[in-house]
Amino acid sequence: MTMNRRKFVKKVGVGAVAVGAAGLALKPKRARAAKAKTYNWKMVTTWPPHFPVLGESADFIAKWVEEMSDGQLKISVYGGGELVPPLGVFDAVSSGTVEMGHGASYYWAGKHAATQFFAAVPFGLNAQGMNAWVMAGGGQELWDELYARFNLKGFSAGNTGVQMGGWFNKKINSIDDLKGLKMRIPGLGGKVLAKAGGNAILVAGGEIYTNLDRGVIDATEWVGPYHDYKMGFYKAAKYYYSPGWHEPGTTLECMVNKQKYDALPKNLQAIIETACARSTIWALSTFEALNEQYLQKLVNEHHVQVLTFPDDVLAKLKVLTNEVLTEMAAKDPFTKKVYDAYMAFKKNHDAWNVISEERYAKLKHL
Repeated sequence: MTMNRRKFVKKVGVGAVAVGAAGLALKPKRARAAKAKTYNWKMVTTWPPHFPVLGESADFIAKWVEEMSDGQLKISVYGGGELVPPLGVFDAVSSGTVEMGHGASYYWAGKHAATQFFAAVPFGLNAQGMNAWVMAGGGQELWDELYARFNLKGFSAGNTGVQMGGWFNKKINSIDDLKGLKMRIPGLGGKVLAKAGGNAILVAGGEIYTNLDRGVIDATEWVGPYHDYKMGFYKAAKYYYSPGWHEPGTTLECMVNKQKYDALPKNLQAIIETACARSTIWALSTFEALNEQYLQKLVNEHHVQVLTFPDDVLAKLKVLTNEVLTEMAAKDPFTKKVYDAYMAFKKNHDAWNVISEERYAKLKHL
């Protein structure tokens, strides 16, 4: 009995020491977890607050980041004009006034011409092509190189897919009908319109309807049937044109102040990148799911006339696009670098599309 009791006491003692050691080993981990730094950031956007799809995309990024980080990074989202003007997003994030911004990179053409390649190029890559170029074809690396100049880090954060050609108050029967036309159209599409003799005007999304309704502009492009229905453009213009030659796959962006981003723990950097990638798929999927439904509402409920640009008009616009791009690339070495990379990728992507997407699309006519 005595020996058994001694063995028992010895075992208990050893166990207690083991438990104690285990407890000591756990304490630093618990302490680290308890002391994990939390971040409260601000995101400003070019969109009206909670704007369908575009503004919602920013809202979702904030929601997903907070959920994935278990509250370690919280982001407050502000619509255009709530904290900074809609077109003041770039400067606000670049300067560090706020940590994040949401918009489309062609709004910043005044900062550097090459920004436009990361949003939309007339007659350029569609949504699949843009995602492929940015995520797997070298586009992100060029985007990083450009935005580093402005203390920014850019991410794809949505895509509209092929857009509609816009709303007009007169029919476009020839290229001459674009001369003198005052149209809200941003980016490279606006430069092509100007080459055709039109007047490209850039205004924020929340101001377009009023300008169209009051005759400040004669026409506007926006996105597609779902969004355009929500914007009420059918009340202010008669003719709805297709296709969106100017924006065949417009990428939305989420930009982050690079200094603030680089200072984040790696897990939070990865979470931001993952939330943006999820947003890219969500936004495109939403537009694809709803556009036809709302096109039917525009036609059947509001008697909108859906028209197609004449082939000769599109052919001329394509020629003018090539002139705009080559002239722009000739003015700046980095723009030429991005232009060359974009066009080389597009050439390969187009070749594959001919025997994949295009041939499959013809099957619907069988």
